[in-house]
Amino acid sequence: MNIESAQATLVSLEEEVTRQTALVNELRTTNADARALDEAKKKLGELKKALALSKGAGGSKEGKKKERLLLKTAKGTRDYGPSEMHCREHIERTVKSVFSLYGGSQLDTPVFERKDILTDKYGEDAKLIFDLMDQGGEQLALRYDHTVPLARWLAMQGSAVGASGQSKIWQVGKVYRRDNPVMSKGRMREFSQADFDISGVWDPMIPDAELISLLSTILSRLDVGDFMIKINHRKILDGIFEVCGVPPEKIRTISSAVDKLDKLPWADVKKEMTDEKGLDESIADKIGEYVKLKGGPALLDQLKADETLMANKSAKQGADEMTILFTLLRAYRCLEKVSFDMSLARGLDYYTGLIYEAVVEASAPPGFKSADALAGSTSPPAPKEKKKKTPKSTDGSVEDDEEIDESQVGVGSIAAGGRYDNLVGSFLASAAGDEKKAKGGLPCVGVSIGLDRVFAIVWPKWVERGTRTKDTVVYVMSAGDGLLEERIALVRELREAGITADFLAKAKPKLPAQFLAGEKDEVPFAVILGGDELRQGLVTVKEQKWEMVPGQGKTKIESADKGTQVKRSELIDWLKTREGWKAWQGGEF
Repeated sequence: MNIESAQATLVSLEEEVTRQTALVNELRTTNADARALDEAKKKLGELKKALALSKGAGGSKEGKKKERLLLKTAKGTRDYGPSEMHCREHIERTVKSVFSLYGGSQLDTPVFERKDILTDKYGEDAKLIFDLMDQGGEQLALRYDHTVPLARWLAMQGSAVGASGQSKIWQVGKVYRRDNPVMSKGRMREFSQADFDISGVWDPMIPDAELISLLSTILSRLDVGDFMIKINHRKILDGIFEVCGVPPEKIRTISSAVDKLDKLPWADVKKEMTDEKGLDESIADKIGEYVKLKGGPALLDQLKADETLMANKSAKQGADEMTILFTLLRAYRCLEKVSFDMSLARGLDYYTGLIYEAVVEASAPPGFKSADALAGSTSPPAPKEKKKKTPKSTDGSVEDDEEIDESQVGVGSIAAGGRYDNLVGSFLASAAGDEKKAKGGLPCVGVSIGLDRVFAIVWPKWVERGTRTKDTVVYVMSAGDGLLEERIALVRELREAGITADFLAKAKPKLPAQFLAGEKDEVPFAVILGGDELRQGLVTVKEQKWEMVPGQGKTKIESADKGTQVKRSELIDWLKTREGWKAWQGGEF
């Protein structure tokens, strides 16, 4: 291609990019159909790529300035420093310990799956899946949750899981969603989830109650404050939709609209049902009478007294199962942590029975409490999520994702789950090419805990309390000639005895420098070695404490105590009798 032709191509591409950019901006500002907007954005991306390639091919390497490297994480992701990771590890250890307490076995699955595995499982949320393209041409996608990969794994096991298919499986790891992130509230594109699932044929509602008990136990052990587990039943909800007159083809989309009642007032949800999804207004009003209800066993009695609703087979079956569930929850002594909330819908398509989610005070947007099961009262409308002015790129186009004002957004639910009896069967049916096998699959029920959302609640409390961010209990020091070998020998012995210990990695460090290093990590025991003392078989132990001082943060409590001399051979036993050690063993930081 000659220079004139290359320049003409560049001019033509630049004009096309300008026109397509204007179209994308127009579609966005006029709230056009989402599909049309997506297609326009896709074409704009292709044109930009072609323009960049043309510029690269036609340009000269000489005189080109190397662009500066932008040191930042990708949108919707973040780093966690050592202090934050100490808190996250505490959260994860707590969750895993309860998973083991309830008889679970661990599973690990790949972070990406074949795209056809994830297709048609997430309803309206399918647009949030991250697509990948393998170099060999295989269509892949990053996993959206742990549930679908687990169902795929169970389907692959076949008879290996036994005739009843009974198992308790847990998995902790990263999942990915192309959502608009709200970083301070734990809403990200890459985030950690901890799942516990029970598969197989059991007596009705026993696994479901077991999981609600498990979730209640975990949240009681974490520092999330007061919480409530909202529950509902898909069969009751579907029965309500049928009784109210929702066409079968609209049930899932109307269910997704109802699920937004935790962050939008009924007027907005009704508008979505009627204006966007074409539901008759009178039908929406009937639905509204039901989905505004919340309570406990008394609400179930109210529904069971509704003859019209109980004439519906789906609603009747759901009500019978809820009766069993409430009986079991009384035995688990966690009924007071449960709210029967008819607005809970859970938008994912694969749920078939009981559904639930856990909320805390910070779950709802500021000023909006109708989502808060802790209150249960009528409340003012939620403030709209304020969207910051979208920055324009160098070519004048609007960036793909608008930024959200984080001060107007709540954390959302910190855990959720439900029963999905047909998901494993759908994989088996697809693999066999026989849709009849879908209903004969493996029943499952599970719960997923959003570890990043829990962290968003717990971490500020750690900072406010000045919680330690390291587990080191003993810092070994030397006075005088360095005593490097002696320090190393003692650190080794302490570690072998299960006592976390450290020392300054210098041959002849000064004592003040060693104290500063130990105080940086707020180590409760400073063990000081001296040549004369060692020859007598002694060491000096100084116990140290810190306190939060308003305006100053964490401050060491000064003491005139010069330390206690302890026999070198008895040091380990002596340390394990002290309050500092017992506090660390008890989980105090």
